[in-house]
Amino acid sequence: MGRFLLRRLINMIPLLIGITILSFLVMSLVPGDFFSSLKMNPQISPLVIKQMEREFGLDQPLMVRYFKWLWSVLHLDLGYSLAYHVSVTSLIGSRALNTVILSASAMLFSWVLAIPIGIAVAVNQNSIWDRILSFLAFFGMSLPNFFLAFLMMYFALKTGWFPIGGTYSVDYATLDFWSKIADRINHLILPVFVLGVAGMAGLMRLMRSQILEIKNSEFVRTARAKGLSERVVIYKHVLRNALNPFVTMAGYSLGDLLGGAALVEAVMNLQGLGLLLLDAVRSLDIYLVMGSVLMGTVLLLIGNLLADLALVAVDPRVDFSSMASQ
Repeated sequence: MGRFLLRRLINMIPLLIGITILSFLVMSLVPGDFFSSLKMNPQISPLVIKQMEREFGLDQPLMVRYFKWLWSVLHLDLGYSLAYHVSVTSLIGSRALNTVILSASAMLFSWVLAIPIGIAVAVNQNSIWDRILSFLAFFGMSLPNFFLAFLMMYFALKTGWFPIGGTYSVDYATLDFWSKIADRINHLILPVFVLGVAGMAGLMRLMRSQILEIKNSEFVRTARAKGLSERVVIYKHVLRNALNPFVTMAGYSLGDLLGGAALVEAVMNLQGLGLLLLDAVRSLDIYLVMGSVLMGTVLLLIGNLLADLALVAVDPRVDFSSMASQ
C-alpha cells in the first residue's frame, strides 16, 4: 500500500504541472487582461496602470510569470486576486465550505434515494413502477440544472415557502447558533434538490442496469441453487458486486465541487467556488482562475486515489499490485 501511494503521489506532480501550464497558456490567449477595462477609463492615468501591471508582474514574459506563480504555490501561496484585492488562498478558503456543504448534501440526497429505488425497479423489472420510474429518470437526466434552478426559484417566489436564492438571510449575523443552522438548511433545500435530481436519475439507471446484469450471473445462480432466499441473494451477493462502479464515482465526484455546482450557484446566487470561478474568468483575474483550477485538479486526483483505495477495500478481487500495474 505504501509503495502504491508513493507512486500515485509522484505521478500527480507532472500532471499538475502540465494542467497548470495549459491553463496559463489558455488564459494568455484570451484578448486583453484584467487591466483592459481600466485602460478605457480616462480618469486613470496610463502611468498608474503601468505601475499596477509591474506590481503584479503582468509586464513580464508569460513563462516567467508562470514559474513565479509556481514558486509561490510551493510556498502555499496561490497569489493575489486582482478583482477582490485579497489573497487567493483566503478567498477560496472562505468560499470552499459553502460548495462542499452544497455538493456533499446533494450527493447524499441523490445516493440515499437512487440506490434503493434502483434496486426496487430492477427486482421488479418490466413492472408498471419500473416503467414509470425509468421514464422519470430519463426526464430528470435530460432536464438542465440551470433550467430546474429557475423553476425552483419561481416556485419559491410563488409559494413563499423557501428563500429566493442566496446562501443565508440578511440578518444571519444577528441569529443565535441553532437559528443560523436552520437558516443555512432552509437556503440549501432548493439547491440540493436541483443538484440531486440529475444525479439521482443517473445513479438509479446505473444501479438498475448493474443489478439486472449481475443477478443472472453464474455465482448468483449458484447461490439460488443452495436454497438462499431471493432477498439474501440480492442484498448479500448481487448488491455488493453492483456497488463497485459507485465507489469509483464517489471518488471522482470530489472533482465536481468546483464545476458541478457552478451554474446552480450562479443562477441561485450562492457564494461558492463555482460562482467564484465564473467571476474570475469573466474579469480575467488570472491568479484566481489558476488557484481555482489547481484546487479542482487536486480534488479530482485525490478523489480518484480515494476511490481506488475504497475499491480495494470492498472488492477482494482487486489488490494494490493490480492497481499499480495499470
